[in-house]
Formats: sequence, C-alpha cells, structure tokens
Amino acid sequence: MDCNMDKPISSLMQRNLTVVDIDDAIEKVEAVLNSSHLSYVPVVDSEGKCFGVISAPDLMHFHRKGQNPKARHAWEVCTHKVIEASPDASLNEVVELMVNNHIHHLVITDKQSMLGIVSSIDLINECVLK
Repeated sequence: MDCNMDKPISSLMQRNLTVVDIDDAIEKVEAVLNSSHLSYVPVVDSEGKCFGVISAPDLMHFHRKGQNPKARHAWEVCTHKVIEASPDASLNEVVELMVNNHIHHLVITDKQSMLGIVSSIDLINECVLK
C-alpha cells in the first residue's frame, strides 16, 4: 500500500456535483440518486448553499415510516448537520472525520461554497486498491 495520508483531499474529491433542491419531492430525489447511481446527495437552498444531505439510509428510514414520497420534500428528510472539510484537509484528517462521525461521504467546502464530495470508496480506491 502506497498512500500519502498527508495529501490534500482536493486531489481526490469528486468535483462534478449532483445536488437536489430543498423543495424537491422525495420521489424526485430518489430518481436523481437512481439515475446517477449515487447513494448520497447534497440538498441545496435557493442560493446553492448546502442545506443538508440525503443518503440511502435516510431514504430507507423514510420508507420504513410509510410516508408518501410525492408529498414530502428534501428539506424534511435530509440530515441538517452536514459534516464538512476544507479542500486543504489531509486524507488523514478526512478519514478521522468520517470514522468519528460514522459517515461514508463528506462535503468539501470553501467559505460555504461546495467544491466537491469525497466518499469512503474514493479513499479505499486511493489507499488500498492502487
């Protein structure tokens, strides 16, 4: 294994962001996730700032409650406490954040602007599979 854990996360993050609007119906959120083959999506407000995130476990919890995906909106289902890192955070810092917060995705921001996302799979690909 040859992984530089001091490397900045900006070198690894996914820059092409797929997002949903806070007012999108859950039905639309699920369609976006399915068509993009994603398990996590940031929820943005009218200014494009990250309001929250919706993950596959959030949607499983939603459906377990038997709620109508056409009648509920992204802002109602998303996790509001977004765990973020700056683009200059090291891979080591990001791994620590993800493990300590029990999350598989992390939003990379700079002054409240979303720059990208990194997932645990991205880290595995970088540090284990290379």
